[in-house]
Amino acid sequence: MLSSFNTKLLKYAELAVKVGVNIQKNQYLYISCSTDNLKLAQIITKLAYENGAKQVFVDLSDDELVRTRYEKAPKDSFDFFPPWKVQEREWLAENGAAFLSITSHNPDLLKGIEHERIMNFQKASGKALANYYSWLQADKFSWTVIAAPSKQWAAKVFPHLSEDQQMNALWEAIFDATRINLEDPVAAWLEHDQQLHSKADYLTSKQYKALHYLAPGTDLTIDLPSKHVWTGGSSENIQGQTFMANMPTEEIFTAPLKTGVNGYVSSTKPLSYGGNIINNFKLTFKDGRIVDIEAEQGKEILTSLIETDEGAHYLGEIALVAHKSPISQSDLLFYNTLFDENASNHLAIGNAYAFCIEGGKEMSSEELLAKGLNHSLTHVDFMIGSEQMNIDGITKDEQKEPIFHNGNWAI
Repeated sequence: MLSSFNTKLLKYAELAVKVGVNIQKNQYLYISCSTDNLKLAQIITKLAYENGAKQVFVDLSDDELVRTRYEKAPKDSFDFFPPWKVQEREWLAENGAAFLSITSHNPDLLKGIEHERIMNFQKASGKALANYYSWLQADKFSWTVIAAPSKQWAAKVFPHLSEDQQMNALWEAIFDATRINLEDPVAAWLEHDQQLHSKADYLTSKQYKALHYLAPGTDLTIDLPSKHVWTGGSSENIQGQTFMANMPTEEIFTAPLKTGVNGYVSSTKPLSYGGNIINNFKLTFKDGRIVDIEAEQGKEILTSLIETDEGAHYLGEIALVAHKSPISQSDLLFYNTLFDENASNHLAIGNAYAFCIEGGKEMSSEELLAKGLNHSLTHVDFMIGSEQMNIDGITKDEQKEPIFHNGNWAI
């Protein structure tokens, strides 16, 4: 069993290096991960060097230390983000580095912490890293996000199992979602990538004027900007190198017209944000702006998120995911956006990706705003899809064409 696990872990690391960041000869690699997954970071580092990396930098965090800071540090310290951390990422980005994040957070890490502390840090880090994130969202460099279990996260997903069984079960769920359990994961990902690009190309060619979402608790119309681009699967950085930003990924996405969202939408899965759970919430929009918020759990955190800046009152992404996707069919709630967003249609509060409009990668923030794309310090996905959701594309002559029927593709 141990040998089998180690084989899968090696395949997972290989997938992250060869398909995720697609490391190039003499390229820098920056890895961020928690102390829970140092072993995986070590394997990835070794493979990165074997595949030509010039130097690998590993930035470690620790959940216990993070919790201690939020409990014990002075309140006014959460307005500060270290400038040397900003300089590190910006220098690496400017010098063609690839960035790999291994997420393994405890969904309840900051439960009970004063929400003002959490939001002040989110704002401070968002402002400090604004350039870095704008480059990331314009595909200026290669980046990818993968996941690995922590004990607390595994316990949240599999509370009915013993501690040892919880970790094994979450690893297996991650391996299933990322196609590691197939004979040739790299080949399987390349085939999957082609399928996602095919769907995205079709929707881009249609150039729908708007989409209409209808489901229990949802009746929402989203206008689309002129010359919008649907994206799915791998991306291409400014050097022309491909990379896979999220692993797993099942989504096709684009940007909405900032001021063209009207109606209401209800969440269908909990949102893990800032170490807290936000659940069973409903947002109402008028002319793009969120004008009403309801939530059974985490309303204060959700309200604070939307108050991050003016742009956080608007949407920056709309994404389509079939209810029959592998992650949805697993019937697991991961309490982790990387997985849950790939089991459900979703929207994102905040910043839009520049590449979601023709020529957007070369546009300034002001030019993107003029084209109708939102700008914000934040970008947070929340899940809205279900097997009861229907989505129609509205053509320029106001005809409706089915895109989703009962939660699955109708095209």
